[in-house]
Order: sequence, then C-alpha cells, then structure tokens
Amino acid sequence: MTILDKIVIRKKEEVAQAKRLVSVKELEAGLHFNRNPYVFKDFLVDDKRTGIIAEFKRRSPSKGVINDQVTVEEVTQAYAAAGASALSVLTDIDFFGGHTNDLLAARATNEVPILRKEFIIDEYQILEAKALGADIILLIAAILTPEEIKNLSAFAKSLGLNVLLEVHNQEELQRSICKDLDAIGVNNRNLADFTVNIQTSFDLVNQIPDEFLKISESAISAPQTILDLKVAGFNGFLIGENFMKTVNPGQAMRDFVGKLISV
Repeated sequence: MTILDKIVIRKKEEVAQAKRLVSVKELEAGLHFNRNPYVFKDFLVDDKRTGIIAEFKRRSPSKGVINDQVTVEEVTQAYAAAGASALSVLTDIDFFGGHTNDLLAARATNEVPILRKEFIIDEYQILEAKALGADIILLIAAILTPEEIKNLSAFAKSLGLNVLLEVHNQEELQRSICKDLDAIGVNNRNLADFTVNIQTSFDLVNQIPDEFLKISESAISAPQTILDLKVAGFNGFLIGENFMKTVNPGQAMRDFVGKLISV
C-alpha cells in the first residue's frame, strides 16, 4: 500500500466524520460561503505578479517536519507581498500537519486567490472549501475516476470556484480532461513514492490543451527553472518546500523573486 492509498483511506474516514459534525446547511451559512471567489487566471497572468503559487506546508509524509515554527498569517502575507499570484494552503491534518483553520487565517489576511490543497474525494469537501474562503480547489487524477473528476469539477464551478486538476503522467492527463477545469498542474512528485523529477513537466506540457492554464508543481528550487518552464509554455509554478524549509519562508521567496527578476 502506497502513502497515497493510506491518505485516501484516512480521508474517507475524515469526510464521514465531518458530515456527522457539520451539516451542509451549516457550511452554507459559513463566513465566506457567499463571497465571490477571485478569478485564478486574472492573478496568474498578471504581469505585476510572478506566476508563483506559494505554499504553506508544515510537514510531509516524505520529509517529516519541514517548518512548524512560523504562522500561516505571517508566511502567506509575506508571500503575497513578494508577488505570489496565489497561495496554497494544506488542510490535511494527519499527513501534512495542516488544518482548516489555516485556510481561514490565510483568507482573513490576504487578497489573492487561495488554493485549498487537499485530497478531495467528495462534494462535501468542495462545500467546505467555499465556506472556508478558498478560491481554487485541487482535484488529483491519481485518486479519482474520470467521472468523478467531471462531476466534482462541475460542482465546484457551480459554486464559482476555480478548478486545478493535478496529473502525474500522460495516462492521467488523457483520461481526466473535461470542460469545467481552469488549470492543469503537472506534479513533478510521484505520489506513490514521493520522488521528484522536473522532466515530468517538460514531457507533458505540449499535451495539455492551450485552453487551460498550465502549472508546474514541485521540484522547483532555482529561478532559472521557472524561466525554462515559462519558455516551455507554463503559466504558473507551485513552490512550497523550497521556501518553507527556511527559517523565514517569506524572505526566502523575496530572495528567490529578486534572483528571478535579475536572471
């Protein structure tokens, strides 16, 4: 059994418990449920921003604790100030040390799109994302069928949310594309064993239809890599661990962006 298999099993338990604790009506009465989400594309292609989706992540199954000494408020505000086009906030508790409160905290202090980074398997989690103030939801092709991707993305769009589909290989990409997606992300991290290879993005970029925003995720640690990915056709770049592993993730992003501009 892979780490991903274990995460999905646990996620089914979490969703069942959440449904017992908080009703759909209660979610629909949530603080942010009726706000209009930001349009992801408007921020991602804005020349004044970097195209970077900066991630707040305390730990991971492969690396253990990455950084549990900083607050989501200070880090995400610093990311936004450094030119992040969007923020990614982990809400998985058991494997990544996140919490739904992290998303609420990020929403309260930022005016850029926020991605709920989560292993979504149920419409209930999308309702949660809306209530928590997310603008973008993540659908991971490796854990969903084509029919599930189609239905979940349509449901998200009905709530005004942006949809990012994550794929890891050509097979996942070809079986998962549907009309209600806004962006397709190529995760350079293999979720079965958590190894990374940036070549995955270069191999898949031209197979992603141009009607979708193209995002490269993980294994990005050098400004030159972003420039190469831009030339290849990518619009966005999800970076988390590279910043979070430092004492001051916000400063790490500022330094990275400074080098990006000067390259």
